[in-house]
Amino acid sequence: MDLLKRNRSFRTLFFAQIISYSGDWFATVALLGIVKEVTDSALLVTLVWVFQSLPGFIASPWAGSVADRFDRRKVMIIVSSMQAIAALGYLAVHSKSTVVYGLVAETLVAGLASFFGPASQAALPNVVATEDLGQANAIMSSTWGAMLAIGAGLGGVFTTFAGRNAAFIFDAATFAVAALLIATVRVPMNQARSTDRQKMRPIHDTREALAFARPRPTILALLASKCSFGLGAGVVALLPILATEKFHGGDGTTGLFLSARGLSVLIGPFLIRRFVGSSVPRIIKVCGFATVIYGAMYFIVGSAGSTTMAVVFIFLAHIGGGWQWAFSSLGLQLATPDEFRGRIFAADYALVTLTMSISSAGAGALAEHYGPGRVMSGIALVSLVLGSTYLWTTRRLSAAE
Repeated sequence: MDLLKRNRSFRTLFFAQIISYSGDWFATVALLGIVKEVTDSALLVTLVWVFQSLPGFIASPWAGSVADRFDRRKVMIIVSSMQAIAALGYLAVHSKSTVVYGLVAETLVAGLASFFGPASQAALPNVVATEDLGQANAIMSSTWGAMLAIGAGLGGVFTTFAGRNAAFIFDAATFAVAALLIATVRVPMNQARSTDRQKMRPIHDTREALAFARPRPTILALLASKCSFGLGAGVVALLPILATEKFHGGDGTTGLFLSARGLSVLIGPFLIRRFVGSSVPRIIKVCGFATVIYGAMYFIVGSAGSTTMAVVFIFLAHIGGGWQWAFSSLGLQLATPDEFRGRIFAADYALVTLTMSISSAGAGALAEHYGPGRVMSGIALVSLVLGSTYLWTTRRLSAAE
């Protein structure tokens, strides 16, 4: 609370993110519910997650270049405003033949978010002092978890009583409010060199950033940690199917599962923030253990015998998920100078969204034939192996202080 009290700019970004995330999860629960209802297809349900993540991979060369070459505050305002318009496309979904409109709307909202994320993460070291950066990352990461916990839970209840269209309208409104809040921030979000209005060269800029990262094993290790985590993300795409097919629930049960995930992400980073501090070697070690925990817990979720048991182990799994997301971002912020930071975060976003898309699509296709529980356990086992391999291959980096 201390950081939020004394840093007005950070506090404004914090509240803008809270409002935007709450709408996101209202819309996600509603969209997952209507797609499952009108199509009864596990593959199409998981494609919602694919369309939520894959646009980030496609747009990343432009997103990183924009974050490093233009005013990041203005980028976030424009993106949020455009997301408010795109979110209204969800209202067109009402039957099997119109599901495509929902997927198009999801693609537009997610594609725009791929510009917002790198700009926001790259701006954070300019909004807070270096000694506050670890705390700021924990807060912002936990904000995502908190609004997943609250937004998904309330979204399930809200959708049940007010209807899915009301949830979609609420989502659009939250983007507009977030844009207005960010517009009130006056602290510069770029260092002077980053605002040069040079001609955009997305492919060249991406290559330049990768050339910067290649001889730096710490940055490569942090990027790889997010990839290994992304390959296990198919388990999350299966949660709505598990809720409806195995536990015979509806939007409320899906919201409950996602809330357990969010609550864990909220708490997780704060449990070990003091241990990690600003030590990049410790961050690398924590990222490895995070993927191991995530895989081990979801392996149990796949064979859970009750909704309560599933909720408990989803919560435990995302203790690791919260660690991975918060601390890999902190590590990249500490290890990357401002002039490359937007492009490095765009590359990070591209890698994780690509691996998440592959994992989610594969999970949906396999669940059609083998059921969500068995497929979830199989993907979790892959995640467990990847986390263990990561710990072994990065042991020298994580041992160095």
